[in-house]
Amino acid sequence: MKYYSTNGKAPMADLQKAVVKGLAEDRGLYMPEEIYKLPKEFFDDMAGMSFQDIAYTVASNFFGDDVDEDALQDIVYDTLSFDCPIVKVEDNIYSLELFHGPTLAFKDVGARFMARLLGYFLRRGDSAGNKTVNVLVATSGDTGSAVANGFLGVEGIHVYVLYPKGKVSPIQECQFTTLGKNITAIEVDGVFDDCQALVKSAFMDDELNKHMKLTSANSINVARFLPQAFYYFNAVARITEFGIQNSELVMCVPSGNFGNICAALFGHEMGLPIKRFIAANNANDVFFNYLKTGKYEPKASIQTLANAMDVGDPSNFARIYDLYGKSHERISSLISGATYSDEQIANTMRQCYKETGYVLDPHGACGYQALKDGLKPGEVGIFCETAHPAKFKEKVDAILGTNIEIPARLQAFMKGQKQSIPMSKDFQDFKAYLMQQ
Repeated sequence: MKYYSTNGKAPMADLQKAVVKGLAEDRGLYMPEEIYKLPKEFFDDMAGMSFQDIAYTVASNFFGDDVDEDALQDIVYDTLSFDCPIVKVEDNIYSLELFHGPTLAFKDVGARFMARLLGYFLRRGDSAGNKTVNVLVATSGDTGSAVANGFLGVEGIHVYVLYPKGKVSPIQECQFTTLGKNITAIEVDGVFDDCQALVKSAFMDDELNKHMKLTSANSINVARFLPQAFYYFNAVARITEFGIQNSELVMCVPSGNFGNICAALFGHEMGLPIKRFIAANNANDVFFNYLKTGKYEPKASIQTLANAMDVGDPSNFARIYDLYGKSHERISSLISGATYSDEQIANTMRQCYKETGYVLDPHGACGYQALKDGLKPGEVGIFCETAHPAKFKEKVDAILGTNIEIPARLQAFMKGQKQSIPMSKDFQDFKAYLMQQ
């Protein structure tokens, strides 16, 4: 499989180059040249298959030309050492729980897959020579912990996690600032968009790239976002266990940088039987406004209760725009939008808990409410519950009047000592730091 840039001015790349480089030379995002449809027999048999077997079939469709069959199976099975179950919340609304991995967030799937795939290329000995691969990742919360823990201790790889000072939850922060080893946390005096800008600028700096080998583990990397399609296929298979057959399924994805919904859309192009999609936003409503107006107008991000979605210029919009031939009509006919204020998010969390007993985190609350507001008669909605509510314990407890139990895995992170490097949002400062490494 060859990969091209969304900006159309970079040479074609194979999978290895796309993964190791992360971003194309023209600052565009890599896209697969073709998306192959999966056969009807696969969808007929899917309900009887395991999550790992479903994922391996999907992975073979994406990556089978570029990765040895047995190695790919090992990568997929090792990545998915946990489940992503469907839970009924109320009639016609189901939660796809994506928080059962090591760091209790949906990004565990993509981060673990990418770490293993990059390790596979390094072991083949033909991607980096003797040079360490340096992974740069910007995080608004969960990406940092998922990537840091996915790559922890992987030989030949060093990870730099850039996060906005004071704008991630204390539990999220301790998941990537306490690890040490091959993980360095960089505390940026700015917002997530500043962190993302530093990462993108680093890839474009010739002097820096001659000094060290760089790649990204944000959802701009094809090895991070494409594997997230696995759990959408599994969700369609598992919903049948609730007696739902051939229903008109609506998938609702809380969206920040739009990598998660982008993976779902790629799945749809492969034949995934989803009728339509909803992108649920917090007050950062750039995509919502695009759907209404046809104009994509990035703006500074706003800090909200659902902090992992505080993105004012979502990178993966470029992929969605490219995927549908830059057609606003095609995009808006398949994807609708929703946007919620902090007050609305809190009210949703309280209402859902009171009426169903289900505890939503602030991001999942956006997805749940978008289905409450947008489902049509006869439709069945699935929303992504993207992180465990305990990762936002202070907020959730204050809103619900509860005392959410912190899972043992999170408690272990909280006992560690914070180690981070303070950094301004000026690229020259960041570059100077990396040039010394």
